[in-house]
Amino acid sequence: MIHVKTIVLIGNLATLIEGDCACPDSSSTAAQTRAGNVDSEWQIIPGLYRAQLPAEHELVFNLLGSANVVVLNSAARLIFNTFEAPRALDNLSRFEGISPQDAAVTAQQLVDLGLLVPSNYQPQPIPSQPGTLTAWLHLTNACNLRCTYCYLHKSAESMTEDIGRQAVAAVFRTATQRGFASVKLKYAGGEPTLKFDLLKVLHQQARALAAQSKLGLHEVVLSNGVSLTRSMLDYLRAENIRLAISLDGIGAAHDAQRPLINGHGSFARIARTIDKAIVAGLPPHLSITVTPQNIDHLPEAVAFALDHDLSFNLNFARDCEAAIPSIDPRNDQDRLIAGLKAALAVIENRLPRRRLIDGLIDRSAFHAPHEYPCGVGRSYVVIDQHGRVARCQMDIAHPLADITAPDLLFHLQVPLFDFQNVPVTAKEGCTDCTWRYWCAGGCPRLTYRTAGRADTRSPYCIVYQAIYPDILRLEGLRLLKWGSDESLSA
Repeated sequence: MIHVKTIVLIGNLATLIEGDCACPDSSSTAAQTRAGNVDSEWQIIPGLYRAQLPAEHELVFNLLGSANVVVLNSAARLIFNTFEAPRALDNLSRFEGISPQDAAVTAQQLVDLGLLVPSNYQPQPIPSQPGTLTAWLHLTNACNLRCTYCYLHKSAESMTEDIGRQAVAAVFRTATQRGFASVKLKYAGGEPTLKFDLLKVLHQQARALAAQSKLGLHEVVLSNGVSLTRSMLDYLRAENIRLAISLDGIGAAHDAQRPLINGHGSFARIARTIDKAIVAGLPPHLSITVTPQNIDHLPEAVAFALDHDLSFNLNFARDCEAAIPSIDPRNDQDRLIAGLKAALAVIENRLPRRRLIDGLIDRSAFHAPHEYPCGVGRSYVVIDQHGRVARCQMDIAHPLADITAPDLLFHLQVPLFDFQNVPVTAKEGCTDCTWRYWCAGGCPRLTYRTAGRADTRSPYCIVYQAIYPDILRLEGLRLLKWGSDESLSA
């Protein structure tokens, strides 16, 4: 008797919570279980990505809906393929070695996963209403590093307590008016831990406002890891504030991009901080910024994250006036693809128990399909140290409003003669792309600065298309090795 088994993983959203960009909304709902009507005819849902895996297994991924990666063994695939033409659930062909009960249960599981749909199926629109308002709070312009790709002109300016309190109140006011279900605060800079006392004040205020307004609250500190003390780590853990630390390589590879003010390397100090955070029960998310200088060293950084069992993501550096060297995504794409593939090969050789693919590669989210690459203009605000409000931290020098505005998002949505966050369905070169709902056309600001318009595909489009099959393969192989976090088996 052949053993029929389907393996399913419903996306883990942990890596999205710590991201250092205006990520697409991380709130998503698992596919609803549906009872298959035996009198209806069912078929394989259109728009599936399918790939072969070892030992006659197959990876199935719904490009237009559920974010589940499904691995089918040969028996389950045999039953699945029966529905290439519409048929009733109780009208399955006899399969040698597979009991009718196993076949029926497997067919129902495929219905539950949204992989089988009624023959009159009509594609559903991609949900685009975000549930979380995210605010980048720029606590200080000061920093103890001088990163080569930083977009800020450093100064000693910091947010006052009065400005900070007004900023937090404005965020909750806007969230309430707009009907958001939750607020996410990203404490950033500069280096936000240089203003840790202010961070604690704002956190306490945010907790009070969240309770008062009955909104969910998520918080993360985006730190370089240099000045975090054990007492700070203990406070963040006790208060359920997440931590993200930037790490661009191991040893010299990191130091070349993220030196201290005196020019000395920062890696040794940051590595110690990461160890302290893990011991303190606050394992950090690692943000790895990819530049032409460290592309060839990505495997070592990835191995470090895996050694420490930490989530991480690979961000592509953005060009800006303050950064040296300038980043041009049109150059070195072959090197970038090769570097990313080498990093993914490290993961494949050391597959972790945790799901990694959600937010692993710059501007690519596999937690749920999405029309917009980020929350800019829709569910994201950046508040600088003076209380001025911008659309994106990369545009923090060009504010469009301030915290006295009744609705912080209103002025960020006024059409401008620069980049706009348009849906992928309105981007030239994206509308027929297989992967359109997973990159959503990439960073709109980067596309505007590169192409002079935001309604076209990302300059990293070739990179995304080359890497996405490898990312899905990683998840399929991980499931084969460790089994499903949430499995359905016959």
